[in-house]
Order: sequence, then C-alpha cells, then structure tokens
Amino acid sequence: MATIREPLVRIPASLVSVADYERLAPEFIEPATLAYIAGGSGNEQSLRANIEDVARLRIRNRLLVDSAHGHTRLSLLAHSLAHPVLLAPIGHQGLVHRDGEVAVAQGAAATDTALVTSTQATRRLEDIAAATDGPKWFQLYFQPRKEHTLALVRRAEAAGYTALVVTLDTPVQPLSRRAQRAGFRIPSDCLPASLAEFSEQTRPPSALAGVFDGLMAAAPGWQDLDWLMGQTRLPVIVKGVLDVEDAAKCQRRGVSGLVLSNHGGRALDGVPSAISVLPEIRARLGKTYPLLIDGGIRSGYDVFKALACGANAVLVGRPQIYALAVAGALGVAHMLKLLRDELEVCMALSGTPTLADIGALSLAPDLQLTNLGYH
Repeated sequence: MATIREPLVRIPASLVSVADYERLAPEFIEPATLAYIAGGSGNEQSLRANIEDVARLRIRNRLLVDSAHGHTRLSLLAHSLAHPVLLAPIGHQGLVHRDGEVAVAQGAAATDTALVTSTQATRRLEDIAAATDGPKWFQLYFQPRKEHTLALVRRAEAAGYTALVVTLDTPVQPLSRRAQRAGFRIPSDCLPASLAEFSEQTRPPSALAGVFDGLMAAAPGWQDLDWLMGQTRLPVIVKGVLDVEDAAKCQRRGVSGLVLSNHGGRALDGVPSAISVLPEIRARLGKTYPLLIDGGIRSGYDVFKALACGANAVLVGRPQIYALAVAGALGVAHMLKLLRDELEVCMALSGTPTLADIGALSLAPDLQLTNLGYH
C-alpha cells in the first residue's frame, strides 16, 4: 500500500487547475476515505449528470467589448461579495487534514470567499467562524429535538454567521456503494464537534430501525421550516431544491433564497442536476430571487455557465476537500484563485465584463448534428 503524503507547503508549478487537485488527491487521502468522498449514491447517475450537464453547455465568445472596468463583485442577501464562488458545506473535513474546517476557513479568508459551515463539521462552529473575517453562513440540519436545533441557531448567531442554510433533501442519507465496498467508517475523532453536547439518545434513529419507522419518523416537515424562520432574524436559505413547485412553495413561505442541489449526487440517485433545472426555476421565481447551485463546478468556465443559466452564485464541494488534502489552507486558497482567475478570463473573452452582463445569450445554442447532415 502506498504511503499517504503529508500536505504540501508549496504549490508546485504543475498544479494549474482544479482537476489537478482531484488527480493528486489519491496521494494524500486514504483509499477508503477517498471512496467515501468521491462516491455518490445508487448507480451514481446523478453524480455523473452533475459533470456531464455542465460540460454540455457551450459559451458564446464576443469581440471588441469594452471590459476596462470589469469586475466579479455582487450583492447577495444584502452582503457585498468579491466574487460568486462560495465554499459549500461539507462535514467531516478532519478526515483529510488535521486542521479540517479551520484550514478551509483560512483559505476562504485569504481569497475573500464566503464560507458555508456544516453542522457535521469536525471543528466547533465558533472556531471555524473565528478563522475568517469574511462572509460566513451556517448550514443547519434539523435535530430530532427542537431545543437542540434552536441551540445551534443561537450559537451560529452569536458566532457571527449571517445566514442559515437549511439542508432538506437528505432526511435519509443513502449509503455510497463505493464507501461500503471500501469498508469506510467515520472514525471517532471525526465526529461532528458542534453536536458533541447532544446525547446519543437524542440523535436520529439508526437506519436499522427501517426507513419509515426510523429515520423518516424524525424527518422535518413544512411546519418545522416555518417554525425555524420564526425563531431567527437571519435570512433562511433552503438547500436541496430541484422541483419547481417546491421552489415556488419556499418562496411563498418567505424563504430568503435557495440552493439548487442534488447533494453532490449523494442523495436520491436518478434526480436531475441542479444546472439542468435552474432555467425553469429561475423563470418561475423571477429575476431577483436569490438562487445558488452546486454540483459539477470544476472550473471558472463552469461558474460562468451556471451564472448564464440563471444562478446568482455557485458553491464548490469536492474541490475544496481535494485542495485541503493536498495543501491545506494554502491549497484551498489556490484552488479558489484558479476558479476566480478562470472566471475573469471567461468573462473578458465572452464580452461580459460584469456578472450582470452574463445571461442566457452568453451561451451558444445547442449544436444540432442533424443540421450538419449527421443522423
């Protein structure tokens, strides 16, 4: 078995893309852990769709556009952001680096990047917040007992998080076949630090109890979302939306924004990618309603495509884990710089000097092979 390398302290000249971090990841992550990170649920149809649907889109280049005053700034939920790339909430980051989510927060701080901290983080939410003075949101899973959910909300408010991102698409977490085959188990030193004070008896029932009698018995409903919004002044964003009717229902109930997501292909397998449903949801909810997406974002060109389809911003998931494993906070910062640099190049060459200039016309029409005489 190959020896797992320590994180790099310098970025080699050969590391020039987000894909390079994924390519190097097996040298820095234990095989079973890598299977857990890289894998998706079921037959991994949705995992593949995330990449394929983004890759299928083509960008329209434009000539002689004045881009002298171009920039990537935006306003999102009344906050000014330097660019439209956020770090998605990913739990158990201590699996790949000793400093875990704190190192990710340091990388975010170095690149003016907004951070979304996971309920499942291996570092306390307060310690993660203290590691960055940049924008930060807290991703919340409803706990089986409301007082525990409320305790997390109050801690997030006190720590300086400025929005709550409520994940609703995984009341049951499907098992990854890759992880099962690799024999992966989350080690005891990588459990969620912010949940440590909650006793085992109040955590969700084991899947051994059966789906409907076990996990789904404690699953939240619309009334719980309404309750949560009544408990905080922070904007509440719902993550995990793919259905246009669910999206409209969230908007009507006063949800401040949505993250369109299939959980990185780790929730219900066979559902569409976020980018494929984005245009329909944008059309239904209007031009000004905040919509973010995740899944399949691997370059600045992918960020551009998501914005052209109607997103205000994107979240990157697995790339931050690979970058963290390869080079710690430095790797996360470098990965984010690569995304931002590529986005700026793409904007310049497509004649869209600001994010407001990016739209549906920034994408080329689908190539119809039949028009070229192919069948």
